[in-house]
Amino acid sequence: MRNLWLFLVRYNAIFWFILFFVISIILVVRNNNFQRSSFINSSNVVVGSYYEQVNSWKSYLSLNETNEELAAENVLLRQQVQNLLQADTSADSVHIIDSIEQGRYAFIVANVANNSIHRKNNYLTLDKGSADGVEKGMGVITSNGVVGVVLQTSTHFSSVQSLLHPDTRISVMLDSSEIIGSLVWGSSIDPRYGMVKDIPNHVEIKKGEKVYTSGFSLFPAGIQVGRIVETGITSGESFLDLKIELSTNFSNLHHVYVVKDLLIKEKETLEADSQDNG
Repeated sequence: MRNLWLFLVRYNAIFWFILFFVISIILVVRNNNFQRSSFINSSNVVVGSYYEQVNSWKSYLSLNETNEELAAENVLLRQQVQNLLQADTSADSVHIIDSIEQGRYAFIVANVANNSIHRKNNYLTLDKGSADGVEKGMGVITSNGVVGVVLQTSTHFSSVQSLLHPDTRISVMLDSSEIIGSLVWGSSIDPRYGMVKDIPNHVEIKKGEKVYTSGFSLFPAGIQVGRIVETGITSGESFLDLKIELSTNFSNLHHVYVVKDLLIKEKETLEADSQDNG
């Protein structure tokens, strides 16, 4: 104890210098917009690099499961192509047209560097940023479901507001009736389930029915988001809530796709002009 006290007395000037230096940096960052922005961007890079290293080990440990997911996705894609080819066997050549070919959407492949699922407000960090074409407001999906919406970007990383966040709201459609509703996570603490709200109570709904993106939000239409596991949850006199099991396994996210809507500017400009003229 005496040696520790002597050590602190001998080097007290250094300790005081470090303390005041840290306090001065905090004051500068808090009271100056430019310094605050620079500090946040720098921290995103440092933290993102750390998460990237940690995630590389996690990805290595789950290579078998990842390979199985990729193989399953390849089988599904091959089956879809085969179905399209069989649709018109009399033609000399087959030309497959989808939303990507029509120029509506582009996809940026990214890896998940960090992910939270058990908090009230959950976020992800991706290893792609503005240098890769990722922008705020873009949707994020996996091969089998919806992940969330890009919230912020730095040069090489981006943060995503997860579907497991009470402020995330996605337009979805029921499979059989094509009724439109809103997918939310709400106050649930279980990352496996979500709620579909604003469904008219006269609609006939069955357990096990699939739910897809409607195409009215940031995501292409037809992406499965889950299946209904509970019906008849009252949400007022005219509407029902549906509990669904989410297609996305948030506890095991590694590879995702950032959805870039190439026509979003045109759409927003048209809608803004319509509102101004209304």
